[in-house]
Amino acid sequence: MVGDVYGLRSIALSRAMLSRARAAVMAAGCALALSGCLPGGGMLVGEKATRPLSQEMIDLIDKKNMAKETPILVRIFKEESELEVWKQTKDGQYDLLKTYPICRWSGELGPKLKAGDRQAPEGFYMITPGLMNPNSAYYLAFNMGFPNAFDRSLGRTGANLMVHGDCSSSGCYAMTDDQIGEIFALARESFEGGQRAFQVQAYPFHMTAENMAKHRDNPNMAFWRMLKEGNDHFEVSRQEPRVEVCDKRYVFNAIPFDPSQGFSAERSCPVYDQPLEVVQAVRAKREADNKEYAGFVARGVKTAPVLTHRDGGMNPVFASKFPERNPLNDQRSVFMPSSPQTAPDTTPDVTSSAPKGPSAVAASTTSANDARKTASTDQKGTTATPAQQSRLSKLGAWLGISKKSDDRKQTNSGSQTKAEPVAQQPHEAPAAKAIPAPKPAQDETPDGGSMKGGTPILSAGGLSYR
Repeated sequence: MVGDVYGLRSIALSRAMLSRARAAVMAAGCALALSGCLPGGGMLVGEKATRPLSQEMIDLIDKKNMAKETPILVRIFKEESELEVWKQTKDGQYDLLKTYPICRWSGELGPKLKAGDRQAPEGFYMITPGLMNPNSAYYLAFNMGFPNAFDRSLGRTGANLMVHGDCSSSGCYAMTDDQIGEIFALARESFEGGQRAFQVQAYPFHMTAENMAKHRDNPNMAFWRMLKEGNDHFEVSRQEPRVEVCDKRYVFNAIPFDPSQGFSAERSCPVYDQPLEVVQAVRAKREADNKEYAGFVARGVKTAPVLTHRDGGMNPVFASKFPERNPLNDQRSVFMPSSPQTAPDTTPDVTSSAPKGPSAVAASTTSANDARKTASTDQKGTTATPAQQSRLSKLGAWLGISKKSDDRKQTNSGSQTKAEPVAQQPHEAPAAKAIPAPKPAQDETPDGGSMKGGTPILSAGGLSYR
């Protein structure tokens, strides 16, 4: 996986960090013991993060031959505004558990480039327990870990890019509170079952031949073809692809011939091999996709505009429920980036995509009150049950006690942390503006598009990485 997101939090804490961790445990214990409903009524602060899975979800997990503690994997599709949770079955392969409509995302299709551009990330990210935020100002959240090694190799900047509740986004993927509560619980159960990190695959759209043909004029196409390679590895194997970064590009399921040579985003790729069975399946899928893609192009499928000049999207199921947050309705929130975000794509028209078939991804198809953003210490009263205290203790264990300021956390004053200002990169487009901003900028910075160098064992076919 991307190197710097692997592994558990080090237990070699300094004395200062240990002191802060103890203080955090004491504060959490006091808050829970002294109790606390959230302002305006609501549940205990710890309860939303420790709430057990519903019986309906447990039944669905059982029906799909899964166990609640088996690993999960998350896939996000911007254009369709969908978030999929996949879960490992008892047979060892991943299967689609549930598709959640995304309530809101911001920006345009394409990677995040720099802090303040309102873009939601695209790429491959590993979510460790330390990136989970049970005290989010947006109900619950997990930090996507942007920028990862690939993003940093291209100079991408930004922080606090989340998947959270509250259906409001400024560079994030926003769900409803009920949705993020269930997703959070699924992740918690997997962590408690031994999963060290779960993978998030964030795509601009479902990587089908038709979608690739529709967006063939987009300057991000070379980057999207690289993402599609990872998509194909997952779809043909139904296994989480091992993701590495070298020569400023992603490589998948790569095993270096020389074990002493590791992968580095800034260095050329070492000579590596890939599992033969996966390579052959990916090649066959690519050939089928290329043929289907060429057919769409030959029939003159209409190309999508590079820029919509709208600030993000919303799944249609929420259009009537949250009309004021729908970018199609809010004419005041016009997204006006000054230029496309990556250099024009000069690779051939032939590309790959996911055909509908046995290996294709299956498709299945509340807003919080602003008072939730007030301090968690504004609480009154009730005493936690032993079961709640036990679940809070487990939660603290897999969170590693001390948490990073990954999300805009609640504070005693109800204020929210903000991403630090980042100097503008001279080669990047100016930050896009949206009027009015739904929330203070909380997260931002996309994956970029230049791919060069390295000679993978698996030929790219229609995907040119050179």
